[in-house]
Amino acid sequence: MTTQMVKIIEASRDAMQGLHEFIPTKLKAEYINQLLKVGFDTLDFGSFVSPKAIPQLSDTSDVLSMLDLSSTKTKLLAIVANKRGAIQAAEHQEIKYLGYPFSISETFQIRNTNATIEESITRVADIIDICHSSDKEPVIYISMGFGNPYGDEWNAEICMRYIDILVSMGVNIIALSDTIGVATTDSIEYLFESIIPCYPTVEIGAHLHSRYQDAYDKVSAAIEAGCRRIDCAIRGFGGCPMAKDDLTGNMPTEVVLKYLKDQSISTNINWEEFKKSMELSSLVF
Repeated sequence: MTTQMVKIIEASRDAMQGLHEFIPTKLKAEYINQLLKVGFDTLDFGSFVSPKAIPQLSDTSDVLSMLDLSSTKTKLLAIVANKRGAIQAAEHQEIKYLGYPFSISETFQIRNTNATIEESITRVADIIDICHSSDKEPVIYISMGFGNPYGDEWNAEICMRYIDILVSMGVNIIALSDTIGVATTDSIEYLFESIIPCYPTVEIGAHLHSRYQDAYDKVSAAIEAGCRRIDCAIRGFGGCPMAKDDLTGNMPTEVVLKYLKDQSISTNINWEEFKKSMELSSLVF
């Protein structure tokens, strides 16, 4: 097992977005400020999308104004769904990454962003342009990357076809996303082993949704297959509100960290601050 550093992306945004009861802005900011002390590579902290679509994150700008970034190395990522959202996010110098959910399921792309796949490619081009003009970097999520419940055709070749397009457009960070938790250890291993060697200059990450009891084995499969970027959320909260399964949440951060520790893989985690974050999460969720 390699001891190469693995980037941990804490997705508090994904954990919060599907909750119906509004989390007070001050509490959100308190929680994110605590997460900034842990040592995560990136914090997926908010989104600039329609408040009607995701009301929980309508206060992202307000939360951002309350964050203390003076002593953290953790970078901020915000999700956008169109050019307008990207422009809004780009106005904030503190944000490093703009994330966009690019589905290889036509049905889900329309359901999630009200755009076809072809229209979504145009949106990605707009987001890339906005990133380049505002010193930011795009992160594209391959939604439904491990299959879909709609009967849309799926295989590794379809994944690679769209990754080819995205890479040719200038995308350097891509996260394979198991939006509904259908991935198995075999399919995770198959997809990452098929894709990572083909794109040696591209950072290929894992954004896996999972039932808690399956999480450790799925992390193992991704890391063993060469993945060095893992999205997760404390206690496994969250999941996609547009494709909801109440039993399938995010990859639990504590499970990811346990696996990495068991395998002696380097992280920059401050365990005392992580413990405080775990405790504070019980007040947020």
